[in-house]
Amino acid sequence: MRSIYLDNNATTRVDPEVVEAMLPFFTDQFGNPSSTHAFGSPVGVAVRKARRQLQALIGAEFDDEIAFTSGGTESDNAAILSALEVMPDRTEIVTSAVEHPAVLSLCAHLEKARGVKVHRIPVDRHGRLDLEAYGTALTHRVAIVSIMWANNETGTIFPVAMLAEMAKKIGALFHTDAVQAVGKVPMDLQSTAIDMLSLSGHKFHGPKGVGALYLRRGVPFSSLIKGGHQERDRRAGTENTPGIVGLGKAAELALKFMDDENIRLKSLRDRLEKGVLQRVPDSFVTGDRLERLPNTANIAFQHVEGEGVLLLLNRSGIACSSASACTSGSLEPSHVLRAMDIPHAVAHATIRFSFSRDSCDEDVDRVLEVITGIVEKLRDGSRSRPRG
Repeated sequence: MRSIYLDNNATTRVDPEVVEAMLPFFTDQFGNPSSTHAFGSPVGVAVRKARRQLQALIGAEFDDEIAFTSGGTESDNAAILSALEVMPDRTEIVTSAVEHPAVLSLCAHLEKARGVKVHRIPVDRHGRLDLEAYGTALTHRVAIVSIMWANNETGTIFPVAMLAEMAKKIGALFHTDAVQAVGKVPMDLQSTAIDMLSLSGHKFHGPKGVGALYLRRGVPFSSLIKGGHQERDRRAGTENTPGIVGLGKAAELALKFMDDENIRLKSLRDRLEKGVLQRVPDSFVTGDRLERLPNTANIAFQHVEGEGVLLLLNRSGIACSSASACTSGSLEPSHVLRAMDIPHAVAHATIRFSFSRDSCDEDVDRVLEVITGIVEKLRDGSRSRPRG
């Protein structure tokens, strides 16, 4: 039985070309990129090349607008904490109710520890941002707006360019967590008012443990990690050269394949959704059906537990994920689905299928082959269990 991986929003397989690009920097080219001698200089050149590759992918105007980090979480934290530091007279943050925990957990901490006021903008049942509430929250007390480009669970895309323009009018900085969008959505940051953007390499076939923060030239910034002068004083510490080179190569490949892959992945996603909805009664797709990532399908199955669906899919060799999270021994529905007002029972039974360039038609065929039997088995088991 062939294993099928449909959990690419969690992480992706590192592309073999990325691995090949990284290998020399573990062995022969081991120098410190900040060193000017013969061992360090060529490594510094490789880091600069990676910066340009990433610049091209996201449409930054200058390559020095890219600061390498350990990943999306660090970049999110660095952006938000910097805004509060450089704008001390502003003590409010605007974000959405469906952000990644890298943003929401930090905001909750800042509320409790520093008394920062956080505006969590609600979404509708399709996961779309309440624009009226967003506009109301924008006052001259706001230091930073942090709104994700695309949701990691539903794939819903937010109109970040417009949101950034609105934030600019009241003098707030605008940051977007684009971890799920980079490599999947065409970007031209230089034509927007976006000040900062977070990304992570392992979401688009790069290595884990490396990411970047886009920082528009001229935007004031206070570094999260203090120490040496690496990354133009924006992120101290010796650069993770193999990871950075891998990130750059992954960016190059993502830009090369994006247009054709988006068409192909959307076709796979749509065929999966259509097939599941035809075969499985009382199922539906969550999120915005129009403005969403091409690779993401989040499907709710009523009258079953999502963990049971995942378990049986895994036994069939299919890896995907649930929109629920196990916390302290109890299964709690996803905060994203709760914010979308998805009924509690249904929120427990929502499965995310996320594709990548490794995905193929046979993957969809296999899911459609087994999903009806899995859901029927679980529903029959639920009906046969005695109440109480």
